[in-house]
Amino acid sequence: MTDRRSFLSGAALIGAGMVTKAAVASLPEAPVQSSPATQAPLSPPNGRPYNPVVTLNGWTLPWRMKDGVKEFHLVAEPVVREIAPGMTANLWGYNGQSPGPTIEVVEGDRVRIFVTNKLPEHTSVHWHGQRLPNGMDGVTGLTQPGIPPGKTFVYEFVAKHAGTFMYHPHADEMAQMAMGMMGFWVTHPRDPKQHAVDRDFVFLLNAYDIDPGSYTPKINTMTDFNLWTFNSRAFPGIDPMVVRKDDRVRIRVGNLTMTNHPVHLHGHTFEVTGTDGGWVRPAARWPEVTTDIAVGQMRAIEFIADEPGDWSFHCHKSHHTMNAMGHSVPTMIGVDHSGVAEKINNLVPGYMVMGDKGAAMDGMQMPLPENTLPMMTGDGPFGGLDMGGMFTVVKVREGLARNDYKDPGWYKHPPGSVAHEWTGELPPAPRAPGAPPAKASEAMDVKRDGDMHHHH
Repeated sequence: MTDRRSFLSGAALIGAGMVTKAAVASLPEAPVQSSPATQAPLSPPNGRPYNPVVTLNGWTLPWRMKDGVKEFHLVAEPVVREIAPGMTANLWGYNGQSPGPTIEVVEGDRVRIFVTNKLPEHTSVHWHGQRLPNGMDGVTGLTQPGIPPGKTFVYEFVAKHAGTFMYHPHADEMAQMAMGMMGFWVTHPRDPKQHAVDRDFVFLLNAYDIDPGSYTPKINTMTDFNLWTFNSRAFPGIDPMVVRKDDRVRIRVGNLTMTNHPVHLHGHTFEVTGTDGGWVRPAARWPEVTTDIAVGQMRAIEFIADEPGDWSFHCHKSHHTMNAMGHSVPTMIGVDHSGVAEKINNLVPGYMVMGDKGAAMDGMQMPLPENTLPMMTGDGPFGGLDMGGMFTVVKVREGLARNDYKDPGWYKHPPGSVAHEWTGELPPAPRAPGAPPAKASEAMDVKRDGDMHHHH
């Protein structure tokens, strides 16, 4: 008769295997998280010590220790995720959220992960970047059978190398990953002092195509997505990353979208200190303010937060810092609508000219369809931010407690340190070689034209 221990040992030898009905009763708990807010770091209650990470707008999966093995329980299931206040999405994820919870272990830990499938089709879990037995690699049809709906499989292996990894299905990937099935994995070094930092943030880049008024992503979209997110959250729904002045800060970013993302930090320089292949030797690093993260890659960046303030952190593809938008809208900059607008107003009362001077809304709020977000939104201490998508703020403050991640509010700038309107005499503005000379009346003409249009 096969008992549970011998079954699990056999599964570890031959590959991921199905859990019997008798074993299901003794599975570890599968915690669920429904809040989209960033949760406090999970200090290890047992096992070897490590410095926990903070998952931006996410959480870390608790475990239980059994006979020296860390046991986790992932549940693949349909979830509802708030993308930002005012919009939710019907996604697939793990343990109540998309992305799933971050898994944290220590180098050398033996881990056992039970995966219960509550999806309507088979699935699997691939442990992206891990060095493990081939039968645990999670590729449906190649290294294991798919996990049927309603069944539980078990994966077991030793976390051999410290580093930053991801997990996601290797079954019907186009549908399951487009629906949000992914998560982060961090294997900490045996020595907590190795690669130690003061604050350690992790999150995934993901993208969705969800039409205004609908709730489910269009899974066949290849590149024309309309929602670009950090951990399935779009600005202004993304929490800030709060750090103490002079902290050494690490930000680990994994990309499971369909395109690359040049991630940019304002106000500081950083070094890329890790990839999903391992840590980068100090001699191989160089200073950056932007690093490009290709599809399927992870990059860990580190910097000293020595400049207080509210510093933007975002993808530098400008369309990726916008929310749902119509990509076929024509450019109207410079078009004179004055005669046409009057005629249209006779037919459509309340018609407004838009786009002839750019796309900024100057604080004007337009009615939105059900379940969508403004294309550009967000309020800061000086007015509208005109942002969306993959955008958040690194808030550097003096005097914070070691584990204080609460939003401190907007930065209070020292007197005289904010850009402001100049009312004195202007110095001459040199012209580019070969450019026609400026007319003295040009600036006034532009101002008058703007005023006339404004009063239509």
